[in-house]
Parts: sequence; C-alpha cells; structure tokens
Amino acid sequence: MLEKKTIEYEKAVLIGVMNRTQNEEKVTEYLDELEFLTYTAGGEVSKRFVQRIDLPNPKTYIGSGKMLEVEAYVVENNIGTVIFDDELSPGQQRNIERQLKCKILDRTSLILDIFAQRAQTSYARTQVELAQYEYLLPRLTGLWTHLERQKGGIGMRGPGETEIETDRRIVRDRIALLKKKLLKVDKQMETQRGNRGALVRVALVGYTNVGKSTLMNVISKSEVFAEDKLFATLDTTVRKVVVGNLPFLLTDTVGFIRKLPTQLVESFKSTLDEVREADLLLHVVDISHPNFEDHIDSVNQILSEIKSNDKRTIMVFNKIDQFTHDTIDEDDLITEKTSKHFTIDEWKNTWMQRVGDNSIFISALNKENLEEFRKRIYDEVRDIHVTRFPYNNFLYPENLDEY
Repeated sequence: MLEKKTIEYEKAVLIGVMNRTQNEEKVTEYLDELEFLTYTAGGEVSKRFVQRIDLPNPKTYIGSGKMLEVEAYVVENNIGTVIFDDELSPGQQRNIERQLKCKILDRTSLILDIFAQRAQTSYARTQVELAQYEYLLPRLTGLWTHLERQKGGIGMRGPGETEIETDRRIVRDRIALLKKKLLKVDKQMETQRGNRGALVRVALVGYTNVGKSTLMNVISKSEVFAEDKLFATLDTTVRKVVVGNLPFLLTDTVGFIRKLPTQLVESFKSTLDEVREADLLLHVVDISHPNFEDHIDSVNQILSEIKSNDKRTIMVFNKIDQFTHDTIDEDDLITEKTSKHFTIDEWKNTWMQRVGDNSIFISALNKENLEEFRKRIYDEVRDIHVTRFPYNNFLYPENLDEY
C-alpha cells in the first residue's frame, strides 16, 4: 500500500526595508512577491519584518534593535530560515548567520534555489549550476571559517594551500569547466536554430507567472508544463504553429522578475538568444495584477540588457477574466480616483492608446478573444513572411477561412 506523501514546508521569516524610494505600499508588494517565491521554493512564511531605514547597515543590513527583535522571534518560534528581500554582501550574511544561528538567504539565493528545483534538462541544470557557483565563490569564507588557517602566528606557518584556498580553486576550475560545456552546447543550439530554415520566429516574453505557457499550449495545441507558481518554465520550448495556412515557430521562454540575479542573466544568455533572434515578440502581461505596469518596466529593462527592446512587439494583456477594480460609491466625495479604480476600457484610454493595434486583451485559460488574437498574430507574421519572401505573397491570402 502506498503511503500518502505530505509536503513539509520550512518555517521562514521575511525581512524588507523601507527607504526614500520605497513607500509602505511598494514594500508590501515586494514582500508579497518574496512570499510567493518562498512558497514556490517550499517555505511557509510565519512573519514579516519591515524597517524604515535610509541606508542598509553595512554589517547586518538592518539596525541592531530590529535584529534583536528578529532574533527573539526566531528563537521563540523555532524558525529555520530568514530571507531578505535584497542581495546581502558576503560580510552581512556572515554576521547575520553568526547572530541568528539559522539559515540566511537573500532574494538572489532564493531564486537560484527555485531554478535548481525547476531545471529539467542537462542544459538548464548546467546554466543554474554555473550561476550558483558564481554566487557562492565570494561567500566561501563564511562557509569554511572553521577550516581557515590564515590567522598567522605560532603553529600557523608552513607550506601548502589553506583549505579555503583549495576550495576557491576547485570552484574556479568548476566554473571554467561549466563555461566550456555551455559554450559547446551554445554552438549546437546555434546549429539547431540555423537548421530551422527561414520560418518566422515568434517568442513569448513576460514577467514570471503571467500565463505564457498556458498561452503556448492554447496556440500550439501542445502540452507544455504550466503551473500557478513562479518560474514554472525554465527550459525553452519551441513549437511549429500553423495559423490559417501560415506556419511559424513559437518559443516559450523563461519568465523575468524584478531584481533578476545578474548571475542568472549571464548564465541564461544563450537561452535568451531565442528572444534575440525572434522576428516578433509577444509581451504577455498579467493585467489582473495590481502592479502590472511595474512588471512591464522590469521586462523592458531586461530586454534592453539583452539588446532586444527595439524588436517588433505585440502587448498581450492576459487574465482579463480575473481582472477586478476598486469602485467609488456615488456619495463618496473624498476618495480620489486612481489607476486602481480603472476598468479595462478606461485602461485602454491611457498610455495603452499609444500602443494602438499592437495591444490585445485575452484570457488564455478561458479562451476569450483568442480568434482576434490569432488574426492579429496572422497579420503580423504574414507581413514579416511576405517581406522576407515577396514571391510567396500569393500563397498566403489575407483570410483565415481555412483555420
């Protein structure tokens, strides 16, 4: 008889700071996202701590008074993990671990852990391993203080490497080996991309958990893994799609996130080549999220980093079935109307109006407005195809009757 498997979540505490550039509402949103990341990694948040501070403490990130408050809660509630919303320096992490005597993670190490769990293929695992080693290298001192022999003095002189130097060398060698391995796979993938011929390439990009994989499944009639968790998709998936009588390649890419670790952007550059080489980007946005405009900015920033921000793009506003807005009572003369009170029609009359035909509103899950979406994609892909092959114009008439 099979035993029922129960998942045990690690008890965790979240810590964020409020400064001049971040108000209380913004910090709450960031910690909500950090809590979702924690849940995705297998943790359960017991409490959040927020401190108003202009500059982080160089030793412990938060002030000594707040640190004592966190320490008391950790001891009293037997907390095993404390997670900070920003990246900690190796020194800060060392000092905090010494005081709290539990596992200390920052946003970067948490995202790296989720990527390590989600990586399925050998290629993705290699990319994540490289990012983890690059993150680990400057933090080795904190992990091996009990083996270090660099204090000098009586009994400490002698030939040979110290343990810490040995480990640093091993990690550097491993990083070099992984980079060579990725370089080899990159060449293979470049050959694969070349073998795909001159088909038009369309790439789905967007913040994590906006419904890219669900949309991929609907358009391509395939079964790409999709889940309501952050970074459900790590491995790039390419499918041949035919709309009407027009074939093209559709790529599902890794989701972006605010403060995406630089190690990951670096190690996943080859995966992002699919975005660089795409003829058309479908920027998928979760319009039901209260801060979707910030998500758009985060994605555009990463697209700019990989030099893909000038590509032909269609904004796909997904999850219209989950969209809600705040309302103001007729007799309420005090509340000021803000973007939180906008309906979808009112949103269309804001900056979205400037996007014009390059925006579309759908629900991939409930298949709302998908015919209009297919027609828009068809027109765009056909325009690229006809530009590339002018003599093929007669093969692709402007209708979708055969679809």
